[in-house]
Amino acid sequence: MQTYRRRLLATTLFVGAVALAAPAVAQVAPTEAPATDPMASQPPVDQATAQSAADPAAQATGSASAQGDEPAGDIVVTGSRISSPSATAASPLQSISADLIRQSGAVNVQDVLLQNPTFGAPGISRTNSSFATQSAGVATVNLRNLGEDRTLVLVNGRRFVSGVPGSSAVDLNVIPAQFLERTDILTGGASAVYGSDAVAGVVNFVYKTKFDGLNIDAQQGISQYGDGSDRQINLLAGKNFADGRGNIMLFGGYSKQGTVLKKDRSTEAGSSAIDRTSATLTPNDPEVLLSGFIPGGRFFAGEGATRQTFSYGTDNTLRNCTTVSCGGFNRSDSRYLAVPVERYLAAGRANYEFSPAANVFIEGNYAKTKARTNIEAFPLSSDLVNIASGGQVPIQTVVGGVTYRNPYVPDAIFNAATDTDGDGLRDIYFDRRLTDFGPRTSSATRDMFRIAGGLNGKFLDDRFNYEVYGIYGQTIENQTGNGQYDSTKFNQALNSYRDPATGQIVCADPAARAAGCVPANIYGINALAPAADYLAVPTSLRSKITQTVAGANVSGKLFSLFGADPVGFSVGTEYRRESSSNTFDLLTQQGLNGNNALPSTSGSFDLIEGFAETIVPLLQDRPFFHSLSVRGAVRVSNYSTVGTTVSYNYGGEWAPIQDVRFRVMQARSVRAPNVNELFQPAQQDFPTGLQDPCAGVTAATAGTLGTQCRGATGVAANIASNGAFAVNQADLQGITSFGGGNPALQEEKGNSFTAGVVINPRSVAGLRNLVLSVDYFNIKIDDAIVTTPLQFILNQCYNSAIQQYCDLVVRRPAASGPNSAGSLDEVNTSPSNSGGAKTSGIDVAVDWRSNLSSLGLGGDLTLHGAYTHLISGYNVPLPGSARDYFAGEVGTDIAAPRDKFSITSGYDIAGIGLTLTGTWLSQASLDDQLTGVRPGSDPQYRVRPQFYLDSQIRFRTTDGFEFYVGGSNLLNNKPPFIADIGASAGQDTNTSIYDPLGRRYYAGVRMSF
Repeated sequence: MQTYRRRLLATTLFVGAVALAAPAVAQVAPTEAPATDPMASQPPVDQATAQSAADPAAQATGSASAQGDEPAGDIVVTGSRISSPSATAASPLQSISADLIRQSGAVNVQDVLLQNPTFGAPGISRTNSSFATQSAGVATVNLRNLGEDRTLVLVNGRRFVSGVPGSSAVDLNVIPAQFLERTDILTGGASAVYGSDAVAGVVNFVYKTKFDGLNIDAQQGISQYGDGSDRQINLLAGKNFADGRGNIMLFGGYSKQGTVLKKDRSTEAGSSAIDRTSATLTPNDPEVLLSGFIPGGRFFAGEGATRQTFSYGTDNTLRNCTTVSCGGFNRSDSRYLAVPVERYLAAGRANYEFSPAANVFIEGNYAKTKARTNIEAFPLSSDLVNIASGGQVPIQTVVGGVTYRNPYVPDAIFNAATDTDGDGLRDIYFDRRLTDFGPRTSSATRDMFRIAGGLNGKFLDDRFNYEVYGIYGQTIENQTGNGQYDSTKFNQALNSYRDPATGQIVCADPAARAAGCVPANIYGINALAPAADYLAVPTSLRSKITQTVAGANVSGKLFSLFGADPVGFSVGTEYRRESSSNTFDLLTQQGLNGNNALPSTSGSFDLIEGFAETIVPLLQDRPFFHSLSVRGAVRVSNYSTVGTTVSYNYGGEWAPIQDVRFRVMQARSVRAPNVNELFQPAQQDFPTGLQDPCAGVTAATAGTLGTQCRGATGVAANIASNGAFAVNQADLQGITSFGGGNPALQEEKGNSFTAGVVINPRSVAGLRNLVLSVDYFNIKIDDAIVTTPLQFILNQCYNSAIQQYCDLVVRRPAASGPNSAGSLDEVNTSPSNSGGAKTSGIDVAVDWRSNLSSLGLGGDLTLHGAYTHLISGYNVPLPGSARDYFAGEVGTDIAAPRDKFSITSGYDIAGIGLTLTGTWLSQASLDDQLTGVRPGSDPQYRVRPQFYLDSQIRFRTTDGFEFYVGGSNLLNNKPPFIADIGASAGQDTNTSIYDPLGRRYYAGVRMSF
């Protein structure tokens, strides 16, 4: 009852605030903004931010200049390189202000961006990367659910070095939020203006430019469960000089986000402290499923009908468990839910205007990010030790012509064992949890450095602008790990005997003995501990990413047509070189330490581009034509890998009256393949959540499914033994996959169309502070670079009998250790230009603000909202294949509810401010590749909608001091339970989209001088 009352009170407060419409600065500013009085109660900010807050139109269009040095009165909109006194965005553009970031209490800017409904589930975040072999704790963004590699991230309109080896994805951990004036989100293709990768759109982080003063802030937070503490402290200093012709800013910051364990959280189906899986293809339907890899091990002796299974129980006593359960191991006890991330950030920028024709600028970033992962001890199976034999481990050895028995082998196992491979020696299969080695851990340090600089200015009576610039950036990652082993040493250590001369147990191989071999005893809990130091090996990784850019452009005003503003143009060229290398230790590269086999990847490419853009105002200040303009842009690129590519856009804007503006844009964007897609050798993966279509098939199952399954390797034998094809827990865990690059890839092409209207009824007194924008978007990608989904491969092979997919599937011909005959061994894939993708929908953004002085009241009310409805969304893995729908779907690889909105409301008066933010995700359906039905068509596969409420209250003084407290997920929403049918790897829910951490609180102070 108390919980219900708390939720009712919180909801009432939120609804009440929305009804009043209330804080400062938009979360999502629409593409126009009202003519309105500036808000009265602003915290101390720099000049540029203060100007932006006072001019909502500039904030709404993203119209502050990239470097802050354009001619007075001219602005540059994200999505164009042309400066103009009346520039507006022809594509959907939203802005997130610095104030909103402050009012969110977020440590990482990713958390703020993900509330915007234009973003899909991130590929990497703090809560979905605990199982990652690298890049754990990285923060990426994904526009329109089209992927990080189709989302171009810029800083001040220029490229930023990647944080993920082989990819173009930028790690947002390195972006100092306190250095930002705003963040612009441009959706729709923008390759003609910014180059490759802007297929889904652009995220442009715009730095402050005229800050003068000193800001210090500190914040501490913690969850209601007493864990996941976070803290940050930041210092920003800036100084204008030479009568405002120069400015220098320096920033330093530190933050740390703490660990959250999976076992300490719950889902809608209860606690996550115990391993559970989904009993059916229905959300919130769990059943306990402990891992069969246990500390006491399982030993499989004999073959066929006489095969027996042995294990050591929790009392460390050997028992025969051929017909009963051998026990289970709870993996959830060790798993991280949220990866701890520690950041050290430094940034600086400076500019000095020698004359209007020569302004020198420079900006630099340095970031050191540390992250750690922790998962359960390694699940060892004998096929990962004696790789050559497929897992058969001899328990006898021949030394000097004499056959010796391994002295560690108990009599019961030895007597049940047989010679299964015909070499004259008894052998067994085994598996065990390597708790003797401790959990698998990794510690990664990523160092990012970037410097950008150049010269810009105006010439020919200020009609023309130019810019020459250069950029160099690099990211270096060093990672170490524990909990793995050397399979060669392990194989030698298992081959032991009692030396009759000394009575000591020794390794049988003389060379191994000379190298320090320690005999391995696998029979019993912690029996391996004496040999652990010899067998265990650390893992290591070093990656390096570099980016070099040089460019120049000229823009300006030409002539006027029909009395309208002058025709604007921009032309330029840019050179770019990208390189990436990723090198694991030698054992990992070969898959000889139980880890994924991950060969080194190294590659580079370069390109040179030329581009041109124009905006042509046609009519202005005429009846039914307050303004009318058309625009277009083209970019020609020559890659060292794919040759010549062309991207372009064209569109126009029409405002019949000042209050209403229509806009339309058609764009062709391109994305060239990245280093991984081109050059990566086949990498091993152990996918989770795959469902074998043959499960349950019998000798009588009719149709394509029955025929295909019974004809697959080992399946008929499995059916003969069990009556129906059956898979066990080891089979589900034992699937591997190999996928690498393809040097024959070509660029993918995206065609985007956007059309919308912006309404700002300035002429209506009661509505002059309202801005409403509605935009339709449609993005279609041809020749898409896709890695065919593994579940899709299985479904197409067994349900549709398409041989090209069946060629990618490998099944076990017979029972092998704990694995069943016919169980999936490998499901392989690779990238190709064979796919397609499409997404379409509607964006709605609203901005309303009011100073209550006209009503005789004090304070400021604001309301900012953004809503996205997905009309359609699907991928096509191969030409002619069925569409894989994702709109309205939650799966392992994607999360795209059809409807999402975020509303920020608040009230500021006399130094006190309140902000409330609500984010809503509509109901979704499980992946149609699992259920076989289109998303939304069957209620049993639906995931409930979610609503999250955040809040902050601030107290400001006149001397620049501010104290604030806030909370996130105040309703303490629990995520849906969808383990193994749509959850992130190793978790019970999709942690990319649903908040798994629960209610959290924070408090902080800000001081401005």
